[in-house]
Amino acid sequence: MRILILGAGALGGYFGARLLAAGRDVTFLVRPARAQNLATHGLHLLSPERGDLHLPPPPTITTATAPYDLILLSAKAYDLASAIDAIAPAVGPATLILPLLNGMAHMAALDTRFGPAHVLGGTSFISAALAPDGSIHHFNAHDTLFFGHRQGSPIPAITAALTGANFRGEHRPNITQDMWDKWSFLASLAGITCLLRASIGQIASAGATPLALALFAECRSVVTAEGYPQSEEFITLNNGFLSNPASPLRASMLRDLEAGNPIESHQIVGDLLERAQAHQLATPILAIAHAHLKAYEARRATP
Repeated sequence: MRILILGAGALGGYFGARLLAAGRDVTFLVRPARAQNLATHGLHLLSPERGDLHLPPPPTITTATAPYDLILLSAKAYDLASAIDAIAPAVGPATLILPLLNGMAHMAALDTRFGPAHVLGGTSFISAALAPDGSIHHFNAHDTLFFGHRQGSPIPAITAALTGANFRGEHRPNITQDMWDKWSFLASLAGITCLLRASIGQIASAGATPLALALFAECRSVVTAEGYPQSEEFITLNNGFLSNPASPLRASMLRDLEAGNPIESHQIVGDLLERAQAHQLATPILAIAHAHLKAYEARRATP
């Protein structure tokens, strides 16, 4: 199976490195500067808990010219339009696209451009970052990639390609529920850690855990109104993540914000707030978190 990965940053680079090390046929579609970095230095993954990888220069292209069997789409939401244009020449009659963006707004854009039959559901759970030297730093033992047909059908070839590669790759028969579940948690994590500029453990030490849990409840109310109620097991597990006084967990959005980088404010928080308003739900903490992110973007845009 020929696999094309758009980008070789924290997400695409991590899973791509693991797949390459497992012998999969992987090519990275990257910008010229990243292609040059990889050609010069190779692909380096630093993961103290899952094991480092130091790979020779991987196959790269800067423009797609032929179809692939599977495309992993790991772009940021603010780059989605250009990412869709970039992968379009690689989409043939049998190509499947596995998007790993957060939220749900990207699915409509992909369905419109390529048709729902080409677009799988997918989500990932990983904390990683691309270092200035081009290496990828993986911060803990979590490296999960969920995938599946949105109709629940099994996909043996994709399952074979994405499992057994030293990360948790798993076909999920109800991938759409998984995507909504993750969105509710991520919006809560990003909203509270950006709003308070602190990790979950630091938020707990400040006595603000009830605020984090209240935000999670607001996000869950929106997801339920959209038709994807969540299990008690999921709620209990993630309440635990958001209230752990020893947790260093913080959203990657906070890292971007502190570095002065673009953020996915609408994809992760704003879109959920708009859905809450459409359902006439009261989500005051979500609204404050969104206002905080929009104020950051306005300040960033000010000369």
